[in-house]
Amino acid sequence: MGGDLATWPGLPYVLLFLEWEAKYPREWTRHAKAWGTKESLIREVARARQEEAIKAKLTDLVEIVVHRAYRCKDREYVRVARAVDSADLRGRLDRAVDSDSSWARCHAGYVLWLLDRPDLPNTRHVWQTWVAGGAAALM
Repeated sequence: MGGDLATWPGLPYVLLFLEWEAKYPREWTRHAKAWGTKESLIREVARARQEEAIKAKLTDLVEIVVHRAYRCKDREYVRVARAVDSADLRGRLDRAVDSDSSWARCHAGYVLWLLDRPDLPNTRHVWQTWVAGGAAALM
């Protein structure tokens, strides 16, 4: 993918691949399951120059992911959230924190918490500590 991802002709397919996995996880798993590919593509789009159309699509993906049960490599979407951080994204995450879904409340709260702490790594240990209510110990 070298070069500028924002102008790469394959970018729409990368976004479609990630959207397919986010919106239709069972079908994606049955036909295209590739966790390493998912992880590397999320990392690539998080590093890309963010034009408005790309930023909007990535914001949508973060919102979709925080509303569903965790799937392999979903933690990588924190990179995307940090890359596209905006009032729009934070508003969507705030609404997820106020939703009826306990998963959405937990996951969106975690992402918001990390957005406010850009120097804190998004590791399994940080996630587990946060979920266990020990976030203060990480500071």
